[in-house]
Amino acid sequence: MAASHDTPPQVLDRPLEVGPADWSNRDFYQIMTALVIPRPIGWISTLSAKGVPNVAPYSYFNLLGNDPFYCAFGSTGVKDSLANLREVPQFVANIVTLDVLEKMNFTATDFPRDEDEFKWAGLTAAPSQKVRPFRVGEAKAHLECEVVQIIDDNNTHITLGRIVHAHVDPSVWKEGRVDPRLLNPVCRLSGSAYATLGDVINVARPEWKDVQGTKDQAAMPRAERR
Repeated sequence: MAASHDTPPQVLDRPLEVGPADWSNRDFYQIMTALVIPRPIGWISTLSAKGVPNVAPYSYFNLLGNDPFYCAFGSTGVKDSLANLREVPQFVANIVTLDVLEKMNFTATDFPRDEDEFKWAGLTAAPSQKVRPFRVGEAKAHLECEVVQIIDDNNTHITLGRIVHAHVDPSVWKEGRVDPRLLNPVCRLSGSAYATLGDVINVARPEWKDVQGTKDQAAMPRAERR
């Protein structure tokens, strides 16, 4: 099926139908990053074989699975993080919160590989518990990871890491768990746009025993805004 539009239109006169091969990479990228929102940010710290620390943000990042626990992040092109991981296959995913937004953004600068982003951004390189790369001391939570696989597909490079240790600051802990409002994570949108967490809405997960045999949506859980 041909694309509905040859280029991104200013106004949609009909539903958009388009694939990656139909438009330029940049144009399709803008659609993808505008639709898949909000995205968490993995502030990935690594270490080179020479011992130079590196930290850089990746919004192609998420948690994958829980037996065992994995997280993954994607890089477009071979950046310093990826080069370091091929030498020292460990990383820390530092959770980005609103109070460190500017410093996180500064570490996205295209520093030469032998430059230490921790020093440039005025960040604390805190020792990790089970991996060699440093934690970002200013972050309120960290996931220490061992690299299991790096998937290379053209210019996309996906790092899959097994989580071996987690650290959570007491300031974001309430009633036996992490409180999302206290954590106040940064949400990545498209372009240079970010968002805060906003409203937290609880919806109970239905169980088959409660919904089987119903002929309408009476058993559907209702959202609770908090």
